[in-house]
Amino acid sequence: MKGSSGRLHALRFESQRFRLLAIVVGCFVISLTFLLSSRPDTTVFSTGSPRAPLGAARMPAIKTLRSSSSSGRFIRDVHVDVLPQHSIDQSIDRTEWIKDTVIIQERTDGERAEEQQEAAAERVTADAGDEAAPDADEDNAVQTTAAVETTSTLPDPPVEEKQMQPLQIKRQDDEPARTPEFTVTTHSVVRRQQQQQPLCDNSDPRTDVCDFAGDIRMAANSSEFVVVDTAGAAQTASHKVRPYPRKGDEGCMGRVTEITVRATADAASAPRCTRTHAVPAVTFSIGGYTGNIFHDFSDVIVPLYNTVHRYRGDVQLVMANVASWWLIKYDKLLRKLSKHPPIDLANAGAAEEVHCFPHAVVSLRAHRELIIERERSLDGLATPDFTRFLRGALSLPRDAPTRLGDGTGRRPRLLIVSRGRTRLLLNLESVIRVAEEVGFEAVVNESDVGNDISRVGGLINSCDALLGVHGAGLTNMMFLPPGATMVQVVPWGGLQWIARMDYGEPAEAMGLKYIQYEIAVSESSLKDKYPAGDEIFTNPTALHKRGFMFMRQTLMDGQDITIDVNRFRPVLQQALANLAG
Repeated sequence: MKGSSGRLHALRFESQRFRLLAIVVGCFVISLTFLLSSRPDTTVFSTGSPRAPLGAARMPAIKTLRSSSSSGRFIRDVHVDVLPQHSIDQSIDRTEWIKDTVIIQERTDGERAEEQQEAAAERVTADAGDEAAPDADEDNAVQTTAAVETTSTLPDPPVEEKQMQPLQIKRQDDEPARTPEFTVTTHSVVRRQQQQQPLCDNSDPRTDVCDFAGDIRMAANSSEFVVVDTAGAAQTASHKVRPYPRKGDEGCMGRVTEITVRATADAASAPRCTRTHAVPAVTFSIGGYTGNIFHDFSDVIVPLYNTVHRYRGDVQLVMANVASWWLIKYDKLLRKLSKHPPIDLANAGAAEEVHCFPHAVVSLRAHRELIIERERSLDGLATPDFTRFLRGALSLPRDAPTRLGDGTGRRPRLLIVSRGRTRLLLNLESVIRVAEEVGFEAVVNESDVGNDISRVGGLINSCDALLGVHGAGLTNMMFLPPGATMVQVVPWGGLQWIARMDYGEPAEAMGLKYIQYEIAVSESSLKDKYPAGDEIFTNPTALHKRGFMFMRQTLMDGQDITIDVNRFRPVLQQALANLAG
């Protein structure tokens, strides 16, 4: 009995130990299950340990975030690829993860307004903090891409807009209701947006240009553009701009209306729109020196083409100092540059109109005289692009000159520009005769400001070479077919530099062959006005120090020219030889 009782006691003891072990194991399993199930939406990142292959370490991790609105009306999972920054060592492959906050938000218009107010308060703190101690994140490149898988997509900006980055300011007033949208923000991006951006660029020696986007209101009666910026991203200082590219020429710029550009954070105080446009505005003046064909093109039409080309005609032209005859003369070109009727700033001001735009450019992007420099053009344009546009707008048929020996038997045409008041070509008939002896068909044209641009363009496009004394009439060379020749006769007085700048370099930029003929003292009428030993003959460039007006009155308008035809004959022969082959 005693033996069986002992065995029974031993069995009971073993049973108790088994039950205790089962309870401990069960608790461990339950605890482990609870820990794993408490983070169902988390994917463990691979840190690329030394034993992991480099390819695996470079694979982006997928981070799943729960996105919801403040009202809790919708909840959606958003997947974001966070790319690692790699640090590769010869002895070990490892991946260093850049830690940054990636915020995915689905916002309504009301929520955007609240966030902008909060961002303004944060900006003040952030700016003060940056001055005291720069943020460490600025020392690291944050490589973050976001792939947001929703029914809404973020469209790419137009191709032509990618090359220019105007100040972007969100419209606050009279904004239509929008569907919720996703935005992806990193701390470093927020800091860049918080930095104030200038409304205008005053660095160019020829022109000041203002370029800005957002809620823009043009108060025509005060010649003022007001940018409504409740977030405070724009500079609050106002800018005074005369939208004409002769910066520094006080006499010229005094005839150009001054435009004010300023930003305000108070939308209620900004002028109320009387008309809202869906297209950008480009504002410029046709005052200054316009009325002279050289300045019509060099100061207005060429830089206007360079400025508005990107909009493909979908742009609103706003003009100051309008002259009706100018609009009539260049109507065909203006219609090709913009499909919208231009706004006369003065007339709009008299009617107390306030025009509102999503984007505005005040003044024109001008380079050199009659030249568009490809490396400076926002759209990669160059001078031949403009002359091609000009021939198309005026339906000029020829894009190549007559070639000698082409089998047609046609003599190349030489157009001689005849001036009517100053720098006259006194022996014009002798020059015509020599030109025909050389082999040209000579044609004479008297350039006049009132000439119809289409008729002038058609005549010059029919010619193969152009000849004239330095002056605005040579601007007509832009209608010549590429490959034609332009001959400039330079008056006496050390004017070679200005002759090349105004017409020689532009001619070459247009794809023309250029010849510069500099007259001798014996060919100038100045020999009859001044004694032989006068400084005007011995050191004429010294007279340039007296200013441009003196140069113009004395050395340009103060002399006429009698060309030595024997000395000039080789020039005409060279012009004809340019057409061979």
